[in-house]
Amino acid sequence: MKKLLLGLLLTAGVANADDVLHVYNWNNYIAPETVKRFEADCKCRVVQDYYGAMEEMLAKLAAGAKGYDVVVPTGFAIQPLVKQKLLQPLDKAKLPNAKNVNPAFLNSAFDKGNLYSLPYSFTTTLVGYNDARLKEAGVDPSSWSVIFDPKVLAKIKGKVTVLDDSREVFAAALMYNGFSANSVKPDELKKAAATIKAAKPYWAAFNSQSYIKELTLGNIWVAHGYSSDMFQAAQDAKAAKRPFNVAYTLQKEGNTLSVDNMVVLKSAPRPDLALKFVNFMLDGKNAAELTNMVGTGNPNAAAVPFVKPEIKKISAVFPDANAIKKLQQLNALEGKQLRGLNQLWTEVKTSK
Repeated sequence: MKKLLLGLLLTAGVANADDVLHVYNWNNYIAPETVKRFEADCKCRVVQDYYGAMEEMLAKLAAGAKGYDVVVPTGFAIQPLVKQKLLQPLDKAKLPNAKNVNPAFLNSAFDKGNLYSLPYSFTTTLVGYNDARLKEAGVDPSSWSVIFDPKVLAKIKGKVTVLDDSREVFAAALMYNGFSANSVKPDELKKAAATIKAAKPYWAAFNSQSYIKELTLGNIWVAHGYSSDMFQAAQDAKAAKRPFNVAYTLQKEGNTLSVDNMVVLKSAPRPDLALKFVNFMLDGKNAAELTNMVGTGNPNAAAVPFVKPEIKKISAVFPDANAIKKLQQLNALEGKQLRGLNQLWTEVKTSK
């Protein structure tokens, strides 16, 4: 009787208890519909765990965390994972949908030849703003001057937040001064630090947690943050019928680009399911669902026909060729360079 019951369950498509894929990812970074379709497609169950920062993910894996199959790291986190021998090379023969990836997002400095990773999604770091308030103040949000120029900030004092993230804030200040977002030259970093210190008295806070809500409520008028978050803030403000729109735009001096990638851990309990998941997410329709849900940029060329027309028009989500040239991915910092930046960051945070 037990054998008969088991046979009926399997025939009905119920997954074996062992057919479980464990994904370690950012929160709200895959459409629920996509997960359900994958579970039905592979006759398995997906269990997700979440992290709030790359440093958190790296620390957990470096400490020996086991049980994950697929992880979705930002580009600069791939090299540390490779150096620690935590990743397994991707079997491209089992990933036919890899052909769908826009070549512009392949062969990055983080993973030459994409031996270990394939692009999942991307965001840009930029300025989101209250269009009504900035129009009243006569402030142009298309330059980093909106968060760094004291003359501009005097018009919107106390209504600006920046990310509580040393790499992103220094990258913006470096680009504002005409330098590379990845500069480690002491004189350029010192100039960026001076720029930040001069602007800081005009800011309301360093805020990486609640700026979506603050923008939506109208409590702040300018926020330095991620394009997908600004997309959410715009949707929330519209749904709440605010008397203003939350808009967002790339800056003329350039912006940072964060490309998140799918990798398979060497210790993956189910590398077979992991590869099926990676290939599934590289299907155009599946990839498009993420963009439609959270407004992320999409490195998948086959996804474009399935993306909502109104989202395709947003330059921060679908930057044109000229804008792409000004986007810079942040490099991983280690040793002396990382200690130097951390020291400057401490000086900035404690300055008055």
